[in-house]
Amino acid sequence: MYSITPVARRGRRLYSSGVGDIRVGTSGWSYPAGAGTWNGVFYPAPRKRAFDELAYYAEHFDTVEVNSSFYRMPEAGMTSRWAQRTPASFLFAVKLYQKFTHPDMYLAHGATDWDLSRADVDLFRAGVAPLAEAGRLAAVLAQFPPSFHADPDTRAYLEWLLRGLRAYPVAVELRHRSWSDDAAGTRALLEQYGAAWTLIDEPKFRSSVEQPHGFTLAGPAPIAYIRMHGRNAAAWWEHATPDDRYNYLYSREELRPFGEAAEEAAATGKRVLVYFNNHFSSKAVANAAVLRHDLGQLLPGEYTGTMLDRYPELEAIAHRAPRLL
Repeated sequence: MYSITPVARRGRRLYSSGVGDIRVGTSGWSYPAGAGTWNGVFYPAPRKRAFDELAYYAEHFDTVEVNSSFYRMPEAGMTSRWAQRTPASFLFAVKLYQKFTHPDMYLAHGATDWDLSRADVDLFRAGVAPLAEAGRLAAVLAQFPPSFHADPDTRAYLEWLLRGLRAYPVAVELRHRSWSDDAAGTRALLEQYGAAWTLIDEPKFRSSVEQPHGFTLAGPAPIAYIRMHGRNAAAWWEHATPDDRYNYLYSREELRPFGEAAEEAAATGKRVLVYFNNHFSSKAVANAAVLRHDLGQLLPGEYTGTMLDRYPELEAIAHRAPRLL
């Protein structure tokens, strides 16, 4: 357990005062390989064999968006262990398994058919049950690709999915502009099931969804959900490795509108969840820490010298870990 050091009390609220709960974290916590690894940057190196990345992450943030559940259906044993490795106040947002949102990707990974049924929903529900029952499930994220266009069939499917998940706070990420072309209809569908319309930041193209911040985050959903993917337009569609797409560091000025939007949503009593997916070389960690500070939140935990040297903006707001001799 880390105590709050004087340097961690340097937070100052730059935006309007809110009353809701704002949680800021990253999309995933394990990036062990490649040029964009977190090892030796956010995570210390060398480290003990028993080092627990999730437990270390939870010393710095109070929420995380789970990416691994997109690649495999979550299992109760796994999610129960996540809860055991983190404080009781720590919250998880769990991304839906790709079978629900990316059928082409699901089939490309070796599946022989796409036969989605209520049994799949029940299997997902069983997997996240330990988190839900412990009050540790912040949201379920349904992230759809740009190829998911608004039409009668996709609207019917989305309604079926929301009906099956209505026991949870659900956030829906829609990337194609056909959903914002009928923004009122899209929000009406989401509101019918208490789902949040995820506000996303990413490079903008002619087909990109349009999302006025206030409109997107409004409505009766108990949560507001913001995802920051970065703005690396040059590497978005063409890149040497998929991680290159997320090689982008937000400036403080670029973060400001999203901090203001989070505060405005929190002022209505919503729980606001903000996750940074610009994960390359711990850029997501750096941006999440800066946003937390600018929202007036404390920054617990220690940051490696490598992290602070690479992202100098953290030096004045975060606590530097002592150098190991």
